[in-house]
Amino acid sequence: MLISDFAIKRPMITIVSMVALVAFGLIALFKLQTDEFPDVAPPVVTVGLAYPGASPDGVESEILDPIEEAISSIAGVKHVNGRAEDGFGFIMVEFSFDKPLPEATQDIRDAISGIRQDLPTELEEPIIKKFNDTDLPIVSLALNSSTLSPAELTRLADPGITREFRSIGGVAEVSVPGKLERELTVELKPEALQGAGIGVSQVVQALQLQNLAAPVGNVKGTLDERSIRLKGRLASPAEFANIVVAERNGQLIRLGQLAEVKDATEEQRSLALYTDADGRIKEAVGINIKKSKGYSTTDVASQILARVEKIRQTLPKGTTLDVIKNSGRNVENSVRNVQETLIEGALLTVLVVFLFLNSWRSTVITGLALPVSVLASFIAVWVLGFKLETMSLLGLSLAIGILIDDAIVVRENIVRHVEMGKDHYTAAREGTDEIGLAVAATTFSILAVFVPIAFMPGVGGQWFQPFALTIACSVLVSLFVSFSLDPMLSAYWPDPHLEEHQKSFVTKALDKFNAWFNNLSNRYRRVIAWALDHRVAVVAIAVGTFVFALAMPVLKIGNRTLVGVQFFPTDDNAEFNVKVETPPGSNLDYTRLKTEEVVRTISKHKDLVLYSMSSLGAEGSSAVDVGSIYVKMVPKDKRPLSVEAFCNQLRDELASVGGANIAVFATDWGGGRKQVAIEMRSNDGVKLAAASERAIAAVRGVSNAVDVSLSSKGQKPELNVDLDRGLAGSLGITVGQVAQALRPAFAGIDAGDWEDPSGEMRDVVVRLAPEARRRAQDLRQLPLVVQGPNGGAPTTLPLGQVAKIENGVGPAVINHLDRDRVVNVEFNVAGRSVGEVTTDAQAAIAALDLGPDIRITLGAEAQQQNEVFGQIFLALGTAVMLMYLILVMQFGSFLDPMAIMMSLPLSLIGVMLSLALTNNTINLMSLIGVILLMGIVAKNAILLIDFAKWAREKQGMPLREALIEAGAIRLRPILMTTFALIAGMLPVALGRGEGSQFRAPLGIAVMGGVITSTLLTLVAIPTFYEILDQTRSRFARIFGFRVSQQTGEHPVQGVAPVAGD
Repeated sequence: MLISDFAIKRPMITIVSMVALVAFGLIALFKLQTDEFPDVAPPVVTVGLAYPGASPDGVESEILDPIEEAISSIAGVKHVNGRAEDGFGFIMVEFSFDKPLPEATQDIRDAISGIRQDLPTELEEPIIKKFNDTDLPIVSLALNSSTLSPAELTRLADPGITREFRSIGGVAEVSVPGKLERELTVELKPEALQGAGIGVSQVVQALQLQNLAAPVGNVKGTLDERSIRLKGRLASPAEFANIVVAERNGQLIRLGQLAEVKDATEEQRSLALYTDADGRIKEAVGINIKKSKGYSTTDVASQILARVEKIRQTLPKGTTLDVIKNSGRNVENSVRNVQETLIEGALLTVLVVFLFLNSWRSTVITGLALPVSVLASFIAVWVLGFKLETMSLLGLSLAIGILIDDAIVVRENIVRHVEMGKDHYTAAREGTDEIGLAVAATTFSILAVFVPIAFMPGVGGQWFQPFALTIACSVLVSLFVSFSLDPMLSAYWPDPHLEEHQKSFVTKALDKFNAWFNNLSNRYRRVIAWALDHRVAVVAIAVGTFVFALAMPVLKIGNRTLVGVQFFPTDDNAEFNVKVETPPGSNLDYTRLKTEEVVRTISKHKDLVLYSMSSLGAEGSSAVDVGSIYVKMVPKDKRPLSVEAFCNQLRDELASVGGANIAVFATDWGGGRKQVAIEMRSNDGVKLAAASERAIAAVRGVSNAVDVSLSSKGQKPELNVDLDRGLAGSLGITVGQVAQALRPAFAGIDAGDWEDPSGEMRDVVVRLAPEARRRAQDLRQLPLVVQGPNGGAPTTLPLGQVAKIENGVGPAVINHLDRDRVVNVEFNVAGRSVGEVTTDAQAAIAALDLGPDIRITLGAEAQQQNEVFGQIFLALGTAVMLMYLILVMQFGSFLDPMAIMMSLPLSLIGVMLSLALTNNTINLMSLIGVILLMGIVAKNAILLIDFAKWAREKQGMPLREALIEAGAIRLRPILMTTFALIAGMLPVALGRGEGSQFRAPLGIAVMGGVITSTLLTLVAIPTFYEILDQTRSRFARIFGFRVSQQTGEHPVQGVAPVAGD
């Protein structure tokens, strides 16, 4: 071959080339950023809509409906999801993947601006953000103190501590859950308002007019110019209390007479609780830090932790700053585990080479392909803009067996030529030439598998691209090394001849192994001969086991399938989450009570749990009936239970906590979303509510469905104000005036700004005093201003005189999907695969016969799973087609590659059996294993068929004799590459270390597929090939073609069939 001949003739160039690859690979390695997973940017934009004081019905009709209608007309929109709750609306817009996110964001901004005049004036400015599944805090901290009040703790956290973190490069956002912002509070007294005949809106107007700073122009002199500044801001609560609100009977009514004005804090709508290792629950302030896209998680996290150490030295006495979650450490552990897996796999692979070749020089020559190929692949990773993350590293660890395959086959063939009596120089040249095309074909077959995977559309393509291209680049380098470095070293660094007395104990033992293996090769000749004599039985066994393997995902033992299906495998990162939802209408105090009850139950397990952090109140929402608990467990190797097992146990223990809906997430891939959501859609809200209640009852009866709940959360208590329009109209009271009085009084309203003594700008908030807004009677007593009789001074009357105040119920949450109302039946799964339980839940709901008005579909997570799995299968189909075309070019035949391609389905037998035996599922990682197998398993068949064709062409052997000889000669390289692959996969399959459980199904699937494929290839592929060859000969006789006995091809038109052909 051109490459190998040049490498042998120019050894110095070869050595320098390898050194350059290693050197540049090391440089690239140190330049790479580190992260856990690839950057994935789904085409999703979110819109947050704050509408204080509005009910979910009001948010839906006044905010969601018009905005969703405007957004739906934007080009490229696939789905529009909406949610309405008390005082807040949320819209998530999914675009087609070819829509640029900046353009999509601007389109949404323009659509909302176009209808802004039709939206309520009380709607705050919409917050539009690009959504990112990985947009989670990389470091979470808890600030707590035994000496500082919550308000003082908040001021210490923000802006003090947060300013330190924001100055770090790569920090995108710092949020402070559980904070209590300082504000100037104006707490109105209903009796004083009524006595003075003043309404709430008048107080707000007075504050807005008498507390402002406005530009009013400038004075222009002859040679100078000075701006005029109106100093109209009030400086202290006393000054605010002194402003005049109105005049009654010649007397000035000041704010201090109508309200208590004080420097206070906002009403608490969120809370953070830190629970230490001793189970002590402390009120705290959380600090969550997110990184910017394009920065290394480990680098940014390490800078944050260094800053934490400095901040700790400046904290007041009795105040602590604890690290709750450090994703940088998780990334380091995950990357280190994959690196260790890679090294362990490489060592085991090299030992396999030494076992078969019984030469440390052959082992070194072959093993050099690994470090050169791995380090050179880092150049490609860096050039392509990828990070050093688990997917690219996983690609390398999986490729270990593949990378050394080419070197094994080349070196083994060179050794065989040496054993034939050739000198090392000639053996290196001729041995490489003989095997070169077969090795190249196997490598390009692997490329044919991974290139389509790398360019899959959508999120799946972004996720798999680093993995696929890393493998593709590494195997190309491996091919180059096998054709250059290996033959060059084989030519100039031969194994020394050793007399028997010079051999070590290990060498003698391996000589015996190789002698035994040679006998095995001879026995294998008889196995192939038997298989060729019993072709029907061999084909029947192969086809039968393949059909059984395909049926395993649907075959059941009891209520469990032999192999389940789910999106992601379970994992153990020594952490889990618990979500606490209290009944609609619960306040923060009740939610805290239930959350602390859950935390105390968790904290009893001191041998398993290190600490926990609870956040009450939904971030970016006004809801106070939800709490989330993050729990950190002791390391995996220091506890008897896995995270999943402990969560199942904990779920039973928490069943005794009444008055709350509690969900436990062993692996929280969905950011607080449950594993399964079944969507129920309808335009009729009443029918939808009734159907959802029936559906949730049915799903609760499904085996292994846990944490079952509705996304709607049911009904919540309300107070309905029904205005007597006739009476109100006669008094000059409008619905708008009532709303303007109610919203500031009960929801509170921002009436301006106040500069506190520290120089920070704070809100001035007007609302009724807390004790004046606890009961329905307080609502009835709200004073409304009416004009006095005969045009006299304004007076007030209670709201209860012109309106009926009644108890009622309304939806707690309203969800939309593509402008329809939707309710999701949501649940987690324990004890079975997600796919099995989902199928049973769908069947249970379908049996209810809910009618044509209710449309039932799987939720977004399942749809995404189906989409990604579909893309993988499509890419695999493309890869198989490309592989076939490559083999057609290699063998110059359309039929010969078909025998080789039969090895692909045979590998699925081992995949299914290994997953079933290890209680694993068909999931994203095991499918990656199937992808890898498609490129691997054809190698053995290529080696076998390539030698058989060579024996027929070059030595004139009959077909059957050529197949038997090919099996015997190629048995050693086939088993060497198989054992090398198994050795490379073994550390991945064992799943040791935190996070490794996520990768284990991949290694298990590959090992099982390689084992069965190799065993069946050695027996079935010669059988398939002989059947195909004889079938071709029969067709040639029928259609008048002459077929060469040597090649089985070369048809010649117009020649009559010859006897014996």
